[in-house]
Amino acid sequence: MSSAVFAAPARQRGTRVLPGFSLSLGFSILYLSLIVLIPLSALVFNTLAMTWDAFWSTVSSPRVVASYRLSFGAALAAAAVNAVFGSILAWVLVRYEFPGKKLLDAFVDLPFALPTAVAGIALTALYSGKGWIGQVFEPYGVKIAFTPIGVAIALVFIGLPFVVRTVQPVLEEAERELEEAAASLGASRLQTFAKVILPAILPATLTGFALAFARATGEYGSVIFIAGNMPMVSEITPLLIITKLEQYDYQGATAIAVVMLSVSFVMLFAINLLQAWMRKRSSKEAR
Repeated sequence: MSSAVFAAPARQRGTRVLPGFSLSLGFSILYLSLIVLIPLSALVFNTLAMTWDAFWSTVSSPRVVASYRLSFGAALAAAAVNAVFGSILAWVLVRYEFPGKKLLDAFVDLPFALPTAVAGIALTALYSGKGWIGQVFEPYGVKIAFTPIGVAIALVFIGLPFVVRTVQPVLEEAERELEEAAASLGASRLQTFAKVILPAILPATLTGFALAFARATGEYGSVIFIAGNMPMVSEITPLLIITKLEQYDYQGATAIAVVMLSVSFVMLFAINLLQAWMRKRSSKEAR
């Protein structure tokens, strides 16, 4: 009887635990503005103080363009690698039982907890010409550290957890009965993966890809050690921003940052559109 007494007022008031919509929305907008919108607006307004010629000469210089190419290209490649192998790792952690599984699962979060400078030093020591891995490739003329390849490896390292932790819950909630039904109907493993498993995990994989790409684009600490920071070769854009700040060229730093922000926003917006299209398509197919 007591539960019914409390249930009736709850239904009358609604089931909201937090305060009303207006107060909650106002607090959310205020918090988002203080943490994200106002700092980004200040970045844009500081850049608007520049003339167009000064802005264009800053963001289109050959050295800056080469850093764009490396930062965005390596971030895109690293996110793509993580999207594939991170999904495979998530599959192994969810679908199989083996000794050391919990330890392997804990290692996935290591890039989150490890200081980026420590990660950069460790990767440099490993992939340099005298490192355990670098010395294997050095006799064949393949140099990993202090090249764009080393930058991509560092970005793969820091972006892996984003894909694994995004895909893992989806695989845990996936209905294995659908896979068994497809197999009983004569579908091959490839057909089962393409028709049943892939549509279920693809939105989560794209989300992990977007998160890994966003993190890799602005990564600094773990990259500068293994990159070598050679202009026109292995110099990343965040390093140029730091260099501008050290030279007290604040407008030049914000100009480069605005370009990075714009490209990242366009990439994330395109990925979100693709995710929305895929969800809409999957809902139509379900009907």
